[in-house]
Amino acid sequence: MPGWLEALERLAGSRAKAGLTRELRPRAAGDVVVDLAGNDYLGLSAHPAVIEAAASSVRRYGLGATGSRLVRGSTDAHEQLESALATWLGFPAALVFSSGYLANLAAVRGLAAVCDLVVSDAYNHASLIDGCKISGARTVIAPHNDPGGVAAILDAHPGQSAVVVTESVFSVDGDLAPLAELHEVTSRRGALLLVDDAHALGILGPTGAGGVYAAGLAGRDDVVVTATLSKSLGGAGGVVAAPAPFIRHLIDTGRTFIYDTALPPAVVAGVRAALSVAVAADDRRAVLSARAARTVARLTAAGFPVATPAAGVMSVLAPGPEAAVAWAADCRDRGVAVGCFRPPSTPDGTSRLRLTLNAGVPDDAFAHALDVIVECAP
Repeated sequence: MPGWLEALERLAGSRAKAGLTRELRPRAAGDVVVDLAGNDYLGLSAHPAVIEAAASSVRRYGLGATGSRLVRGSTDAHEQLESALATWLGFPAALVFSSGYLANLAAVRGLAAVCDLVVSDAYNHASLIDGCKISGARTVIAPHNDPGGVAAILDAHPGQSAVVVTESVFSVDGDLAPLAELHEVTSRRGALLLVDDAHALGILGPTGAGGVYAAGLAGRDDVVVTATLSKSLGGAGGVVAAPAPFIRHLIDTGRTFIYDTALPPAVVAGVRAALSVAVAADDRRAVLSARAARTVARLTAAGFPVATPAAGVMSVLAPGPEAAVAWAADCRDRGVAVGCFRPPSTPDGTSRLRLTLNAGVPDDAFAHALDVIVECAP
């Protein structure tokens, strides 16, 4: 075996000893597993209006976008979705990417063109961390959800233009960032605020417009928002919403926009239909809220310390990575899918089951899933 493959085998062995091996588990269409692992919070991925919009678009446009957005990939469907997203999020302009990961890379790198310093929350998602790495700007890690810590970092770098990067609802534990307080810190010091609203979009704020909107920061000229279109909207893709000059900058310079094949028109049309449903989905948001309270009560009664989630994602600590894997596997064997998060996905080095609440799961199935999670605990 060549030396480089031997080196990879050694690395794989080290990961296996640490309980960090990962596996792909393909699922069949129409499987009957109770899904508390995916991110389809509002249950819109299979909504009839969404399916019909996507199917109609395939008949009109074909399967793929056929090119990047600046070549042949932009369609009237992309333009309509961007207009609807900008209006919903409360910003002058929006730009759609083929994934939320690529949207975050572009947003951080784009802001680094006008900022000397990036201040990143310690619990930020990997896409934001990678954006910081490729930005070329000096990056300082701020204590998690600590506006005072952010202020101290900014004060230690006087005269430097800066952007503070955070999630609104954090993707592992589901806690909510103090966005209003963070904005007070950044605005007083002339810094920008970039918020990844992926896990709040569709759930928080009026009409589900997200955590930034709920915090009263929508449309501010010193705030930029990113989000995925693959969670509450049940599709795929990502978006950056911001003042128009920044969107213009991303179109001209954003490498993950310029050089990437566009999101397929069928997905764009499906997401646009999902957005129309989500805006009026107060009933589904009420189901999520009730299920969050129910989950906290059930797990707390069983002896698991869990916090009330800000939106639709929450975590339960596991004794270690091997125990987390076994717990998730036992749940899966009994027909319940849960997330299994281990380092490096967990920023503090601990392992968890991650539960994502889904308004589309029938109530009796949801109750059964909670029982299975408790009964399978290590």
